[in-house]
Amino acid sequence: MPNATAMQAAKAVPGIPQDEDGPVFNEPWQAQAFAMTLALYDRGLFTWGEWAATLADEIKRAQAAGDPDTGETYYSHWLAALERLVAEKGVATRETLHRTRDAWDHACDRTPHGQPIELRASDFHE
Repeated sequence: MPNATAMQAAKAVPGIPQDEDGPVFNEPWQAQAFAMTLALYDRGLFTWGEWAATLADEIKRAQAAGDPDTGETYYSHWLAALERLVAEKGVATRETLHRTRDAWDHACDRTPHGQPIELRASDFHE
């Protein structure tokens, strides 16, 4: 049975890809971004209305930049909205978010396919 907060999000935020059991994801990172959003909502960082407005703004920005809005990039917009709210609320700076994303990219690049990705301190410096 789906998490009650996940079902609440699916009702409050238009466009969430879902089936009869709730939200669906094509990649693990999409589920992780969704889960982080639910956790931050549960902690009171933002309301669903605030989240929906930020997500809608990120989607509009992407469309203005040429995103064809086929639904395949929905969770990329979701992640952009999450990063934006985290920065705006002072949880982490945009610089910290970009630095961490770059470190994960570096860790992914050096990890053989099928192996768990391990983030190391050196990933932040290379």
